Amino acid sequence: MWESESESAATHKYGGGLLTSTNHGVKTEGFVQRGHSWYVATDIPSDFLVQIGEANFHLHKYPLVSRSGKLSRVIYESHDPDLNKIVMDDIPGGEEAFELAAKFCYGIAVDLTAGNISGLRCAAEYLEMTEDLEEGNLIFKAEAFLSYVVLSSWRDSIVVLKSCEKLSPWAENLQIVRRCSESIAWKACANPKGIRWSYTGRTAKISSPKWNDMKDSSPSRNQQVPPDWWFEDASILRIDHFVRVITAIKVKGMRFELVGASIMHYATKWLPGLISDTATPGDEASNCSMSNSSSSGGGSWKSGLHMVVTGTKDDNTSSLQAKEQRMIIESLVSIIPPQKDSVSCSFLLRLLRMAIMLKVAPALVTELEKRVGMQFEQATLADLLIPSYNKGETMYDVDLVQRLLEHFIVQEQTESSSPSRNSFSDKQHMGMGMGMGCILNAKARVARLVDSYLTEVSRDRNLSLTKFQVLAEALPESARTCDDGLYRAIDSYLKQASCSHHKEGKS
Repeated sequence: MWESESESAATHKYGGGLLTSTNHGVKTEGFVQRGHSWYVATDIPSDFLVQIGEANFHLHKYPLVSRSGKLSRVIYESHDPDLNKIVMDDIPGGEEAFELAAKFCYGIAVDLTAGNISGLRCAAEYLEMTEDLEEGNLIFKAEAFLSYVVLSSWRDSIVVLKSCEKLSPWAENLQIVRRCSESIAWKACANPKGIRWSYTGRTAKISSPKWNDMKDSSPSRNQQVPPDWWFEDASILRIDHFVRVITAIKVKGMRFELVGASIMHYATKWLPGLISDTATPGDEASNCSMSNSSSSGGGSWKSGLHMVVTGTKDDNTSSLQAKEQRMIIESLVSIIPPQKDSVSCSFLLRLLRMAIMLKVAPALVTELEKRVGMQFEQATLADLLIPSYNKGETMYDVDLVQRLLEHFIVQEQTESSSPSRNSFSDKQHMGMGMGMGCILNAKARVARLVDSYLTEVSRDRNLSLTKFQVLAEALPESARTCDDGLYRAIDSYLKQASCSHHKEGKS
């Protein structure tokens, strides 16, 4: 979205990314491609063939060995004096990166860009194009471009980090991933006042203005830069790189609610069906609908998720998708800030639902359950209607709700007994008694939620009286300011039980 003022100067310093070497030894006007083969435009016959996949590079030994330690060693240490061919299918960056490296060896101008620099840097390392062979060799010049051009630019840092996805483990070992992640984190946390904005090629979807695609465009002094301006760009990254960026951002002290919002944005993009619209922390606190009609939203979650698990089209593809989504969920859970309300309760419950279905690691499922318990009063009935995926059990996962409720009770007891909470409550009691009122209000809201949930699940003939009773009695009597909801749930359960017995009697 933006670039520092030093970007233009850095780009100008490096001639817009044009890179050449000297003393190439073979005069040429460039490379010529015929089908899958590359030839050097020169009168000197080729004496060395490099094969990479289907691509064939008909080259000359001298320009290559004078700048590549690897090729020099292969050619001169070979016991075959007539060696004229080498296969390098394992070169990072593939034939595209090697083509640029080979052109550099011949002294042909190479246009460095954010799209090709990571592959070229890794290929240079693979080919061992060091300063020991020639001053100003490819490793040195690629590093200079990375440091002075790429890392000074928000846009280029994103592009390069994205390109590193196909360069593991080279990009990781050469610290390209770490440096780009740090660059992105620093810019995301920086004060955007006075900076220059530029279009990254992605359309921001969450409360970001429509950026002008003019590189030197700037917002007016009165225009407020949205705090989530970086969300969309960061969300294009692969999950492991996104985790690196978010980890760096957290270390730099960004507000936890912003970090949480960015995680929610990423999840909506990479976990289809997880969320229908992006909620922000606290939305559910002001919108706890307990009506039975809200339960209709619970069933709509099944379609998208079941397609991933059951594999309606291709089992192998479905299994791969499930594995990828499982990894995304596990990674996101590990980076959610520990503070309460860093993400919404609704988001946590939907993530929990998907985690259970995809059989995420039990420890992370338990962690999610505890997180939900911390803000259980914000949950809605629709979010709690999580199906039971064990055949022969109840329609909805009543045991899960029981565990969530237990986590909530433990959390409330811990907070009410902590010295800091008692001190706060005492101060508020001297005024309007708001401290204890918040606790009672949370318990009252949870009580209404549980009663509505009991009413909904009471229609399930497989729900045992024991489970119904345990869940109904889980909260202390003081939590319910009114017992009407509980009586409705009991009445609904008894009617269902009576109908079941009546049908069994007739049969």
